[in-house]
Amino acid sequence: MIHAADFAIKLEKIDKRFGSVHANRSIDLAIPKGTIHGIIGENGAGKSTLMSIIYGFYHADSGSMQVHGQHYQPHNSQEAIKAGIGMVHQHFMLVDTFTVLENIVLGAEDGWKLEDSLSAARKKLKQLAKDYGLDVPLDAVVGELAVGLQQRVEILKALYRGAKILILDEPTGVLTPQEADHLFTILGKLREQGTTIMIITHKLREVLAITDNVSVMRQGAMVEHVVTAETNQEQLAELMVGRKVLLQVERGEAKPQAPLIEVSKLSYIDSAGVKRVKDISFNVRAGEIVGIAGVSGNGQSEILSLLSGIITPSSGSMTLNGHTIDAESHYNPRSIRSIGVGHIPEDRHKQGLINKFAAKEAYILGYHHLEQYNKGVLQDKQAIEQGCQQSMEKWDVRPADTSLKTANFSGGNQQKLVIAREMEQDPDILLVGQPTRGVDIGAIEYIHQQIIHSRDAGKAVLLVSVELDEIVNLADRIIVVFDGAIVGEVSAEQADEQTLGLMMANIVPEHIKNNRAGR
Repeated sequence: MIHAADFAIKLEKIDKRFGSVHANRSIDLAIPKGTIHGIIGENGAGKSTLMSIIYGFYHADSGSMQVHGQHYQPHNSQEAIKAGIGMVHQHFMLVDTFTVLENIVLGAEDGWKLEDSLSAARKKLKQLAKDYGLDVPLDAVVGELAVGLQQRVEILKALYRGAKILILDEPTGVLTPQEADHLFTILGKLREQGTTIMIITHKLREVLAITDNVSVMRQGAMVEHVVTAETNQEQLAELMVGRKVLLQVERGEAKPQAPLIEVSKLSYIDSAGVKRVKDISFNVRAGEIVGIAGVSGNGQSEILSLLSGIITPSSGSMTLNGHTIDAESHYNPRSIRSIGVGHIPEDRHKQGLINKFAAKEAYILGYHHLEQYNKGVLQDKQAIEQGCQQSMEKWDVRPADTSLKTANFSGGNQQKLVIAREMEQDPDILLVGQPTRGVDIGAIEYIHQQIIHSRDAGKAVLLVSVELDEIVNLADRIIVVFDGAIVGEVSAEQADEQTLGLMMANIVPEHIKNNRAGR
């Protein structure tokens, strides 16, 4: 017989409403100590709400919780931390201008003298880093660290505060495959030491690779608990969505035409004098998808920003839909949109949305001046409402409430709103950055289908993604970048994770060199 004390967390009949939205419906969940437990479900299924209740951000309307066999009812996150629960959020909660050490100690200072706190913390953190393979330079400024290292800081911060239960929200959403593999090694060591880990994710392959058990949520309810070793991607996808899902979207052969994007010796030097993009040249033709692969921070973000008009090239030129732009040109995102370019930004929060805006206001961001949304000098509110409503229904944005603030949508539904806004304008060129970040598997299927549909309709699509399988499944050609320069190019037939992984580390396999030389 399994006793309550054998479970790290046990939830019974947890229920939570937000007005008319029934976010959690009588949730039962029991997680054995020292295991890695996956929580999966569509966007809006109630996963984040449930984790927020466990971490003390929200209070359940009814139901009970136990932690290590003891009654547990936190009123805030401080009480959760005292109970030994730590949480690493999808968007890291770090101060960019502070050092790693200062970030970890912040809010957990020991006594009034900061110097003593930092000294004691340094010693403890060195031991934690050694025990779990969480090596991070403690005196480095957090804002200057790669994303993978910032995530290690968040994990260290939780462990430093005594976490025995660790909640990870979309932990590999911004990591490369190599960084994700290293994270899994760290999580394995934590499990060996008795830490219980909960992972909220939409990546089924990773769930199968790292977890012991998986719980599936759908429409606020817990629909199934399965042993990871006894399930597969197809079963989990069907449980999540309630129907069979295509894990790899079918696509026919591309029929490329004339180039709509032509980049020639393009460079960009940032305000600190660092050359982020280094003399790159490539093209994207109408009727094809070109992917850009690379470890995060190797220039792909700047390439999208240059092409979308957010930043100006330092040298070189780019021709978009017949319009040539160079360092002397006067242009901005609005003028770029006016020549038939749509831009789905990598970071929906920084560049895609204003959280205080209603969905219908967010839906016309950047397009608010168009004739279709205006009547003379006044906006046509009915046209805006109708356009947004139709797109929300087409793209399955939940809830389909045009007046709801964008901050109140789940991350995946925010993403669908941004993609709908850009793609419904039917641009000739589509710049796509991380299209399925934080999006569930059912929505991924639909988004991929629409990107392929754009290609087949004669659009030129440039795709940047940290998801290598996404690039391999969608792109007709793949450009690999390293340190702001193009390392090489592979066709869809040549592309696999091993080849791309080597090229992303600036190692070009011989067969790719030979193919390149033979062109």
